[in-house]
Amino acid sequence: MLVHTARGRWAAWALFAGLFLPLFALPLLVVVAASFATNWSGALPSGPTTAHYASAVRGESLQALTTSLVTAATAGVLALILGTWAALASARLTPRVRRVVDALFMLPVAVPSVVVGLAVLVAFSRPPLFLNGTPWIVLVAHTVLVTAFAHQSVSAALTRLDPAYEEAAASLGASPAHVLWRVRLPLLLPSLNAAAGLCFALSMGELSATMMLYPPDWLPLPVLVFTATDRGSLFTGSALAVVLMAATLLVLAALTRLRTRATYR
Repeated sequence: MLVHTARGRWAAWALFAGLFLPLFALPLLVVVAASFATNWSGALPSGPTTAHYASAVRGESLQALTTSLVTAATAGVLALILGTWAALASARLTPRVRRVVDALFMLPVAVPSVVVGLAVLVAFSRPPLFLNGTPWIVLVAHTVLVTAFAHQSVSAALTRLDPAYEEAAASLGASPAHVLWRVRLPLLLPSLNAAAGLCFALSMGELSATMMLYPPDWLPLPVLVFTATDRGSLFTGSALAVVLMAATLLVLAALTRLRTRATYR
């Protein structure tokens, strides 16, 4: 922290707490409290119970969680492959062409996700690629939405990469493919891990485009949270939201451990 006095540090921490607690922590704590409640009395929920979690980890809810995990993992892997490939390829282009490629990858982020969902729906609702009504159309939409983040993360890492390692490997007779697999990608491993975690988390929470595309047999958990709260089942929806947060945080924690190990390699 760039504060060199004790009073300044206390003031900075007080400012941080004053902004963080009401804007970020308090809403999440209210959701957690509501997931254990049966009614709302006054400003806080009351009537403690764990019945909402009993239904949130079985039946349709468990299937929805599995669907979200599969969707996020698949979209994250596809986005990481496509984003990394595009970043490696655009690194060899001229700056003007590189800016055009970057703009194209950022286009799905620049527009509302519901527009991306509509575009995917229109594009894949007729032959030769008829995906409407299948899980594949959800996977395509999620991949389109999160690939930009993988591309930007890897592109930023490439700009910081010391070319001396690649030049040394090439001077010793290594082929371009060998330099890529044994030098560049290992050096990019921490950034690739971070990009994978970001893509996974964003896909786990995606709702707008998913609402337009999901088939009845491929119901992700965010959609189930929305439908539960829309029906007035606020406490059940809160429990489902906590399960969604917990599953996402567990996967991100595992990826963080892998990133830490990759950093020390």
